[in-house]
Amino acid sequence: MSIDTPPADAGYRVIGTRPVRHDGADKVTGKAVYTSDLKLPNMAYGAFVRSPHAHARIVFIDTSAAESHPGVLAVCTSADLPDPWDKVDNLGEGCVNYAHLSGNVLARGKALYKGHAVAAVAAVNEHVAQEAAALVKVEYEPLQAVTWVLDAMKEEAPLLHDERITFASTDAEEAKPSNVSTHIEFEKGNPTAGFEAADVVLEREFRTESVHQGYIEPHVSVALWNEDGRLKVWTATQGSFVVRQQMAELLKIPVSQITVVPCEIGGGFGGKISVYEQPVAAVLSRKCGRPVKIAMRRDEVFEATGPTPGSFVRIQLGATHDGRMTAGKAWIAFDAGAFPGGMIGPGCMCVFSCYDLENARVDGFDVVLNKPKTQAYRAPGSTHVAFAIESVVDELAAELDMDPIEFRLKNAAKEGTRRVDGPEYPRIGLVQCLEAARDSEHWQTPLEGPYRGRGVAVGFWFNAGLKSSVAANVNADGTVTLVEGSTDIGGTRASLAMQLAETLGIRADEVIPQVVDTDSVGFTDVTGGSRVTFSTGMAAHKAGLDIQKQMIAQAAELWDCSVDDISVEQGIYSAGDHRMTFAELAAAADANGDPIVGRATVNPQGATNAFAAHVVDVEVDPDTGKVTILKYTAIQDAGCAIHPSYVEGQMQGGSVQGIGWALNEEYFYSDDGRMENASFLDYRMPTCFDIPMIDTIIVEVPNPDHPYGVRGVGEVSIVPPPPAIAAAIAGATGVRMQDLPMSPPRLWKALQGSE
Repeated sequence: MSIDTPPADAGYRVIGTRPVRHDGADKVTGKAVYTSDLKLPNMAYGAFVRSPHAHARIVFIDTSAAESHPGVLAVCTSADLPDPWDKVDNLGEGCVNYAHLSGNVLARGKALYKGHAVAAVAAVNEHVAQEAAALVKVEYEPLQAVTWVLDAMKEEAPLLHDERITFASTDAEEAKPSNVSTHIEFEKGNPTAGFEAADVVLEREFRTESVHQGYIEPHVSVALWNEDGRLKVWTATQGSFVVRQQMAELLKIPVSQITVVPCEIGGGFGGKISVYEQPVAAVLSRKCGRPVKIAMRRDEVFEATGPTPGSFVRIQLGATHDGRMTAGKAWIAFDAGAFPGGMIGPGCMCVFSCYDLENARVDGFDVVLNKPKTQAYRAPGSTHVAFAIESVVDELAAELDMDPIEFRLKNAAKEGTRRVDGPEYPRIGLVQCLEAARDSEHWQTPLEGPYRGRGVAVGFWFNAGLKSSVAANVNADGTVTLVEGSTDIGGTRASLAMQLAETLGIRADEVIPQVVDTDSVGFTDVTGGSRVTFSTGMAAHKAGLDIQKQMIAQAAELWDCSVDDISVEQGIYSAGDHRMTFAELAAAADANGDPIVGRATVNPQGATNAFAAHVVDVEVDPDTGKVTILKYTAIQDAGCAIHPSYVEGQMQGGSVQGIGWALNEEYFYSDDGRMENASFLDYRMPTCFDIPMIDTIIVEVPNPDHPYGVRGVGEVSIVPPPPAIAAAIAGATGVRMQDLPMSPPRLWKALQGSE
């Protein structure tokens, strides 16, 4: 369902339709090539040696027994990596410090979490590699571990990095080593005066556990470091160029010596941007002279790649009796995992982003502890803080005896609202999303029955622009080959091809999109930040205009007229009595003129601002604490839905992940810092038996910064589910949950306490 500005009103022929995806046949028949499918001649196989301790000094590593094991070709440790240097780079969705990244790839001096890679082995097959890895002798000096963010902030907590001093965004912190890596402060207006003007003030505390992106395909890469010094890497990644960038810095070789080939990717959601196994496979390849494949086991993925932060959030919110919010304060602590640089920045920027608050204060803390380095996961940081702020907003509405949607509408951010971190919104669609939720059949239909409740919540994500490059080649048969560098995770081959087709006035299936390696297209940032359909789509549109200009020139030459005499409408080129379709002109140009190749690079700045509102009905079993989702509706502003099916799929997929985060998913740690549920058997993700059909309402408030009005749609859908479900549980039971996940044991215990 789509409302507000249907594509038909804009006169589009391709945009807003639902063509079959260009890679559909390969995907459904199993012909698509994933990295695990790749087998090169004389290929070796790698395996890691990982720390059994959550925190330990590495006294020594003895690799001699492994090196002498039959079938072993090479062994490496951090000593085989160049000395790291303290340089920070932006990877498109988060920054990286290469000294920390190198230490995460292979531990230097200390193992900082259980599963931290310490060494690696390459052998003639996977079984021999695993056997040899078990022969590497590592002597550890175990140290005290800490896995909860507030414990890590205590003065007596064990230090992970002896030299780390807190970096503050304003006044300097006390200059002594601390697990608090960064303290961020934002403020607008006068929060003290704002709270004094409030008639009602609520303050609540919230906790969330780490969760994983849960992609089905494990991390896997193949590296071939050739005798000529060139390195080629095949990998499952969200950004081939950022893999090249990281490899060049970690291995100290020029980017021109590295080619990264992005294979098909079995899910990422932010977790496949940082490198893990790729540099190790490269080092092993250089040492043994063969291509080396490394594929992680599922427990390695859980224990040694990037989950979300665990978090503690304290929210204070004030409002007047007539429902106007007057002030807000947020105190936010996110764990960054073993190395600094987590998701605290976006968390602080998102916490009050849905509301027009004149007075607000945010303090955020990035904290290191003995867990794997955190990474992005679909709107990183926003889900944590939305659970907190939306829960307080819901409780405040109840305190004021106001409808929760009307209360949000009264305070909703709109064009001209300034966020607490500074930016002012252009035209945005939050109000329209809330109005669509209020007017929906779901919200208007009464909910009946015991232990049933309905909840609503909103969410925000910035969405990014960043750099994208494309080239488009016109073929003699009137088709166009689109060459681009954005990894396709959610159907972007189709969304990019459709924008190019719309620009050229041809059908979507007449564009042939190809995702190519880093040698074959200009620099393109990651598939992340909900940026591809927006930014790479903008490049495709620009390349289409370039093609159109060249086609007009060809037509002018054929017809012996001025380019100013030629008009173009929906792929038809005409001047006087002359008329040619795009395909006819392409054939004529191929026979008589120069090849036509359109090119474009873009680097749009700023955010496209995605907002969503979700409504959910639940039923709670008071005897077990189990929550059943009865009905779910996701409403989201897409700006312009290029391919509505894929927009709906993103909305539904993000909602399911948010439901899992709300009800079941968590990293469960023992007292000594071991993850006790590192498998899909014990890490409980939703299945088709847990989720009803998720209804979608696409709102289209065009983004003024895109030629077709596109906003990114991939991430914000994960943000509202936890607070919406918490509100529904409160409606069903009278119990307001403040910790995630709201799992059956945790909810059951809360229900007993309420009784």
